[in-house]
Amino acid sequence: MNEPTAYHRPAGYEPTAVEVHHPAPITPAHTMPLVPVQSGAIPAVASVVLPDGRVITGYAIEPAKPEPVAAKPAVSRAAVNIALGGIGFGAVCGGLVLLTTFIAALAALIHQLIILAAVIFGGWVAVQVFSASGHRGGTTVNIRKAVFKRNHFHG
Repeated sequence: MNEPTAYHRPAGYEPTAVEVHHPAPITPAHTMPLVPVQSGAIPAVASVVLPDGRVITGYAIEPAKPEPVAAKPAVSRAAVNIALGGIGFGAVCGGLVLLTTFIAALAALIHQLIILAAVIFGGWVAVQVFSASGHRGGTTVNIRKAVFKRNHFHG
């Protein structure tokens, strides 16, 4: 019963007649274009008369207005922060240069003090070793009666 035909329609299907509607042109009521009148709550309705006499009526669409942008400062915050960081870094570097100079001067002073102590202590030791003043104790040997023969001591 409902087997498809060559056009893939079920048997007994009869197409209905198609009605075509052609729009009838509207005769203009006014010969001049209408000026939209805008009231408080209702948007303005605008009518435009085309050159062939047709009138098109519709709501006027206003373009979307962008929100006002807050005034930007002449210099961004990031640039100010970078500049302040650079100034701080420069101040720290100057202090570090002074600190390293101070440490180098202190090391040179300690080095000079060590050399001075070595010279003074070495001089004191030399004076103690080579001085002939006084008897230091120990055993005194009297060798007046000794006989030296061929560089040998015979006591």
